[in-house]
Amino acid sequence: MEFLRNENLNQVVDILKFQRLERFVKLFGNIYPDLVKVFLTNMWIDDGVIYSQVKGVDMAITDEVWLSVVGLRDARTIVNRENVADLGGFDKVQFFKACLRNPNSSMRSYSVGGLSIIPKLLSYIVIWILTPRGFNHVMLTEDDLILMYCLVNKIKVNWVSVIKEQLIRIRKKPEFKIPYAMLISSFIEYYDIDVENELSEEVKAHSEIIVATLN
Repeated sequence: MEFLRNENLNQVVDILKFQRLERFVKLFGNIYPDLVKVFLTNMWIDDGVIYSQVKGVDMAITDEVWLSVVGLRDARTIVNRENVADLGGFDKVQFFKACLRNPNSSMRSYSVGGLSIIPKLLSYIVIWILTPRGFNHVMLTEDDLILMYCLVNKIKVNWVSVIKEQLIRIRKKPEFKIPYAMLISSFIEYYDIDVENELSEEVKAHSEIIVATLN
């Protein structure tokens, strides 16, 4: 978070703190690509809990694990298109125009290219970190805009449910190599699974990577 402060992006820091996402975007360390793939291959969800098995170790990603690893709780509710009416005035077109560097410019698509600096950073956080996808990171979907709207307007989001829903959606699609690699690697370390001699890659905190793309 200090990196964001050094870039004079205190508004984003405040938004992330309100949503309790500061630990999530600060995750850094080693990722274990092969073990992450095993986790995803063996993953299933029962009664809202993620289960998997890696190297013979049974893993249950309970509320306690979420809280310990990233400081998030599962509130059992989720913000999405089905309950968008509860967001207090969300309008996809109007919100996107308000995020543009020039709100009066003609709008041909929902591209991140014309966004002002804060919305652009938030869009990257949504599409690269919170709900990663394997393609088309330039165009914002309605789901992206809903989450951005919640971030900007400080509407609480159940990020555990968002992440679980995204994992179910993308885990077996070929265009997604290793989604949530840092998060899943942190789960692997939480369960003290033997990573000796495993392929590993050291990564920077998400916040540093995202800000670097804006410079």
